Amino acid sequence: MPELRKDPVIGRWVIISTERGKRPSDFPGEPRKRSTKLCPFCPNNESSTPPEVYSVRENGSQPNAPGWSLRVIPNKFPALRIEGDLNREGEGIFDKMNGIGAHEVIIETPDHLKDLANLSVEEITRTVQAYKNRIIDLKNDARFQYILIFKNQGEAAGASLEHSHSQLIATPIIPKRVFEEIEGAKKYYEYKERCIFCDIYRQEIQDGSRLIVRNEMFVSLTPFASRFPFEVWVLPTNHNSQFENISDDEAGAFAEIMKITLSKIAGALNNPAYNFMIHSSPVDGLNKNAYHWHVEIIPKLTRVAGFEWGTGFYINPTTPEDAAQFLKEIE
Repeated sequence: MPELRKDPVIGRWVIISTERGKRPSDFPGEPRKRSTKLCPFCPNNESSTPPEVYSVRENGSQPNAPGWSLRVIPNKFPALRIEGDLNREGEGIFDKMNGIGAHEVIIETPDHLKDLANLSVEEITRTVQAYKNRIIDLKNDARFQYILIFKNQGEAAGASLEHSHSQLIATPIIPKRVFEEIEGAKKYYEYKERCIFCDIYRQEIQDGSRLIVRNEMFVSLTPFASRFPFEVWVLPTNHNSQFENISDDEAGAFAEIMKITLSKIAGALNNPAYNFMIHSSPVDGLNKNAYHWHVEIIPKLTRVAGFEWGTGFYINPTTPEDAAQFLKEIE
């Protein structure tokens, strides 16, 4: 019998289609393609990208030249541009403003053949620190209200280049999806005087059926009302509303659990394309007691079609309990 499950944060319902009961082998992986074309993200091709805004380099190596282990550059084709003023205005009942923001690319490794899950914990920690440093820097711009870190891995997930990278976009408004989470978390906090995300991970640790892996500072789990098969959340066990407040010790523990989780997804599902997003509190940090930063990882295994677009319901053919069990068994 299919189940309807309600997301406890934003109140969205999903359909868990237990009768379909898809296992990892029912989802085709994404064949790994290695292009022979010139890659602008590889060493010696630094002149093919905009000048770097942040990098981790060997002693003595010069900016925008080889010798780096991580680079952050402005996106060559940005969704939003950093130059200019917002110029908010109305057009009848419609509102508009200039497309002001920041759009950066974090090139996680000089090695064209490695994915994030293949990097060492130390290398992933370096990437986490780059995320943190770029957010802290961009928070100084009063035009920005929200900063999102995300990763598109694989062509099906929207990656235009195969070299492993993630992205940052700063926006002058709070995105609707994040706003819904914040409002849901605030209502829960006003009612119970507790963080809903803290309550979620504590209950999941106690229950265990959707828990994938944990370390001393983070948990990885399949959410109760998963929208997609093998959707995974990673949450810090120390309450924190803003990702950029992560400590050095937490950065290492986060890198460790992300490596384990992404490796399990790759092993269970034959290296699928995936997206991950770091949901953090807006720049103003006003909801520090109610909100809790976390990562949402979504393997690209199914397509959103007419029913989903027309109703807002998602149909998930794999129960989160089954997905967690499959992932736990991957070494």
